Amino acid sequence: MQMKKATLHVNKHFKIGDVDDRIYGSFIEHLGRAVYEGIYQPESPFADEQGFRKDVIDLVKQLNVPVVRYPGGNFVSGYRWEDTVGPKEKRPETVDLAWQVIESNQFGLNEFVDWTKKSKTETMMAVNLGTRGIEAAKNVLEYCNLKGGSYYSNLRREHGWEQPHDIKLWCLGNEMDGPWQEGHKTAYEYGRLAAETGRAMKMMDPTIETVACGSSSLQMPTFGEWEDTVLMECYDQVDYLSLHQYYGNRDNDSAGFLANTVAMDQFISQVISICDAVKAKKRGKKDIHLSFDEWNVWYHSNEQDKQIERWTQHPHQLEDVYNFEDALLVAGMMITMLRHADRIKIACLAQLVNVIAPIMTSDTGAWKQTIYYPFELISNLGRGTVLQTEIDVPFYESVHGDAPYLDSVAIMNEEQETVTIFAVNKDLNDQMELAVDLRQFEGYHVDKHVVLTHSDLKAENTEAQPNNVVPKANGNASIDGGRLGAVLPSQSFNVITIKK
Repeated sequence: MQMKKATLHVNKHFKIGDVDDRIYGSFIEHLGRAVYEGIYQPESPFADEQGFRKDVIDLVKQLNVPVVRYPGGNFVSGYRWEDTVGPKEKRPETVDLAWQVIESNQFGLNEFVDWTKKSKTETMMAVNLGTRGIEAAKNVLEYCNLKGGSYYSNLRREHGWEQPHDIKLWCLGNEMDGPWQEGHKTAYEYGRLAAETGRAMKMMDPTIETVACGSSSLQMPTFGEWEDTVLMECYDQVDYLSLHQYYGNRDNDSAGFLANTVAMDQFISQVISICDAVKAKKRGKKDIHLSFDEWNVWYHSNEQDKQIERWTQHPHQLEDVYNFEDALLVAGMMITMLRHADRIKIACLAQLVNVIAPIMTSDTGAWKQTIYYPFELISNLGRGTVLQTEIDVPFYESVHGDAPYLDSVAIMNEEQETVTIFAVNKDLNDQMELAVDLRQFEGYHVDKHVVLTHSDLKAENTEAQPNNVVPKANGNASIDGGRLGAVLPSQSFNVITIKK
């Protein structure tokens, strides 16, 4: 049988847009063991003087995450930020209806900001627009960003944080269309509240940016109508609209699972269209950009989570053990978002540690799940300008329509004089011949060709076998006469970097 062929047409003058580094963000919610036993475990031998796990901080730094969303998620719709600051012995234990657990509040807002600094990242803060509203949002912003001289800024200083946190990115609630959310609202109710909250917050600090809630997923019955109604109310007060989407492979259809990038691409395009329609109706001047601030594979842990006892503290919850095919889809999802880099400026892999996460911990160590590697490679090498790439490649039939056998994107970094091609060969049986015309990049050579592949789509990384699925710099890409050629292994994620 003849090998499938894929041709990438790349032109350095045809650009989609610059990559906003925040597209490589992540997410920490007070959920399961993300905070307690994840980033914070004072009794651990791996903990520093503040109780932060140093082994986790090291792994987070390797991911090169520019921003981390906090404290939720569903958790934020019942969040009282005042309970999380001040002396720990005075903080109340509170009930979290979102995840049916008890929150100790021993790790709070100020601790999180300290953790982000040690992890070389920044805070993307969410405010409670479920059970609370404008007043609480205004107060927490005052606490965080004002230098001093007011009640809440002085309170922060009394608590030991003399300098303001200067948090620039604020989410106006979370998934407010979801009936599972405390304080669930109609689109009009939420749009009005988001508008007035955003207005008050920007009066307090004009330098901040705000994110309005889009639909909780593409599957919501109000999708589309929700976005339109919300933005008609708050267009002038917000900078971004959120998208959330998770994928699973419950039917064990691996080819269909990897074709979810087709559905994701359609979802993004539809939301962009709605944003632009509102701009036109408003006769607006600004584009509403997108914050894809929850995305991942999530389905492995659904059944075991049904057995969790209610009203305990930080149980093992949403602890998906990821396999190799999950890593391939994560790579494809990141490629899909990069192909919309002109509009997607923020994205958050949900989540970062233990909860549907690339990093797992136990009392004896921390390790990288399979999905860690595509995120690490793309985050570190995918900085620069996304080029408009056209791909000639065969398609296969899927539940999402025709799906290309190759997901790919090219990123040019003029400062470093590199071009990096990310490519997922979704063919589960055959290798693929890749050809790229690079004659515009005279004097460039192949710097590296890294391959993440495995013979078993269900292969996992565990604490006992942490290196079962790992990338290797053993690809065969080469350039001859300005044309790049490579053979991509079946079911593989490839990173090809050319350098001057």
